[in-house]
Amino acid sequence: MFKLNALVPELIVSDLQQSLYFYCDVLGFRVEYDRPEDKFAFLSFGNSQIMLEQDWHDDSPWRVGPLESPYGRGMNLSIECPDAQALVCALENAGCPIRRPVEEHWYRSNDRQFGQRNFLVLDSDGYLLRFAEEIGMK
Repeated sequence: MFKLNALVPELIVSDLQQSLYFYCDVLGFRVEYDRPEDKFAFLSFGNSQIMLEQDWHDDSPWRVGPLESPYGRGMNLSIECPDAQALVCALENAGCPIRRPVEEHWYRSNDRQFGQRNFLVLDSDGYLLRFAEEIGMK
């Protein structure tokens, strides 16, 4: 049994099978469990977790307003990864466009700096994903 994180975003998606292909087959997420009858899947990637649920009716209590593409406006998900460039290659091989290529960035945290190689990609519903590979502290 896996450990459920204290915060797990649930993304409403337009086509669960298309999203599962992107997240699992291309990026390497794993399905921890699913409920096909509800068009729902719980995924993990390293220590990251997300839930996907296909939008299925207008009066869902999970909707807070009309859904318009891109769904993920105003939010991005930062996901740790062991090798940012390898993920970019997998995405490019699958024909998925990269929104921002791998770049090295250093971020201040109090009196220290931590480094990341990160890139941006949009999933098929417009959720912005930032994959970040740790490269050290200074």
